[in-house]
Amino acid sequence: MATDLEPKRSPGEDVEEAAVSDAPQPRPFKEAAMPVFACGAGLFSDGYINNVIGSVNTLLGTQYGEIYTNSTASQNVSAIAFAGTVVGQLLFGYLSDRWSRSNSLLASTIILIVFTALAAGSYFKGSAVGMFNMLAAWRFFVGIGIGGEYPAGSVGAAESTSELKKGTRHRWFILFTNTMINAGFVFGAFIPYVVAAAAKNKYYETMWRTSLGIGVIFPCALLYLRFKLKEPEEFAKESMRKATPYRLVLGFYGFRLFCVSLIWFLYNFSVYAFGIYSSSILSGLYGDKAPLTTVFGWNTVINMFYLPGSLAGAFVSDALGPKYTLALGVSVQACIGYIMAGLYGKLSQNIAAFAVVYGIFLSLGEFGPGNNIGLLAAKTCATGVRGRYYGIAAAVGKIGAFVGTYVFPVIQRAGNNETQSAQYPFWVASSLAILSAAICLIFIPKVDQDTIKEENARFRAYLTSKGWDVNQLGMDKE
Repeated sequence: MATDLEPKRSPGEDVEEAAVSDAPQPRPFKEAAMPVFACGAGLFSDGYINNVIGSVNTLLGTQYGEIYTNSTASQNVSAIAFAGTVVGQLLFGYLSDRWSRSNSLLASTIILIVFTALAAGSYFKGSAVGMFNMLAAWRFFVGIGIGGEYPAGSVGAAESTSELKKGTRHRWFILFTNTMINAGFVFGAFIPYVVAAAAKNKYYETMWRTSLGIGVIFPCALLYLRFKLKEPEEFAKESMRKATPYRLVLGFYGFRLFCVSLIWFLYNFSVYAFGIYSSSILSGLYGDKAPLTTVFGWNTVINMFYLPGSLAGAFVSDALGPKYTLALGVSVQACIGYIMAGLYGKLSQNIAAFAVVYGIFLSLGEFGPGNNIGLLAAKTCATGVRGRYYGIAAAVGKIGAFVGTYVFPVIQRAGNNETQSAQYPFWVASSLAILSAAICLIFIPKVDQDTIKEENARFRAYLTSKGWDVNQLGMDKE
C-alpha cells in the first residue's frame, strides 16, 4: 500500500525502467565464446597434420633411403594435402554460404577423421612405392577436410564474435583460429619427438604411422560440440541462400579480394615451406648422423616460437587493428630475415643461436599476417558472400604454400655453396614480407570491432543502389 513517504514516480520513469528490464542482457562469456571455439578450434588439426608431415618425410627418407628420396614421393606426400585443401576451401566456401555454416563444418570434420586414419594405415600389396602413392592419395582427401575448416569454421567464428565484449573480438577470433593452428604446429613437431624417444630412434614405420594416426584424435574431440552448433545470427539475417548477384559482388569486392589473397599467398609461400623443411634444415646443420630425437627436439623448440608471436599479436590486433598489426609484424620480420641471411655463416655454427633467431623470425610472421590475414579475410566483406570470399582468399594462400614447397628447394639449389643455399630463402622471404606490408598499408581497409555489421549495411546499400532486391537476404527466404 502506497504511503505519502514514498517518492512519486513520473510516467516517463516507468517507461525507462521497463525498457531497461526488457533490453537483451549480454550472454555470459563462456556461453558466448563456445561457438567461436567450436567453429575455429578445428584449425588445430590443420597445423598438426601439415606440420607432422615434415617429420614423417624425414622418417620415410630414413626408413626407405634412396627409394624414397630419389622419387617424386618426397615432395608429393608433403604437398598433395595443399592441393586437396584448395579444393576443400573452394567447395566448402560455396557450401557454407549456400547451404549451412554448421553442417559444412560437420561434413569437413568427418572427412578429416576418416582420411587421416586411412593415411596412417597406408598400404599397397607390400610395395613401398605403392604405399607412397596411397599415402599421397589419402593426404589429398585429408586436405579437402582441412579446407572445409577455413571458410566454414573461420567465418562462423568471426560472425560469432559479435556476441563477445567489444574491444576483445579480434583477440578471441585469433586465439580460437590462428593460435590453434600454431598449437597444432607445435604438437606436429613434438609428437614425433615423443614417439621417436619411445621407440628409441628405431622402428621407423611405427613412428611415422603413429605420428599421423594421432591426428585423428583432435577432430574427434570437436565432433560433439559441432553437432550442437547453431547458425550464427548474422548469417541467419544476411545469407544469400536464394540468389547471389555475382557481377555486383565482383564489382564491389573484386579488387579487395585480390589484395587480401595476394598477401595470404606471399605469406604462405614462405611460412609453410620453412615449417615443412625445418627438420631438414636442422638435420643439415647437425649432419646425417644426428639422432632423430635431437632433430625433432630442436624442431619442436623452433615451432614453439609460433605461439608467443600469435598470443602477443592477438592483443595488439585489438589495440592497433589487424591492418596495422599485420604491416608491423611483416616489416620487423623482414629486418630479422635480412639479418639471418647476412649472418647465416656465423649463426649456423651455433645451433642454439640459430634456433632462437629463426624462431623469432617465425614468431613475427604469426604476430603479423599469421594472425591477421584470416581476420581481414573474414571481416572485409559482407556475410552473404563471406564463405566464398574467405574460401577464395584462403585457397590462394594455400596455392602459395603449395608453390613454396616446390620452389623452396629450387631457391636452395641456386646457391653455389652450403651457406648460400641456406641464405637465399631468407633473402626471398624477407623481400616478400616488405611487399606484403606495402600492399596492406595502401589497399586494405581498416577493420574495427563492429566491422561485420557495418560492412553488411554498406553492402545492402550498394545492392539497393543497383536495383537488387535485398529482401532476398536471410535464411528464411525461399
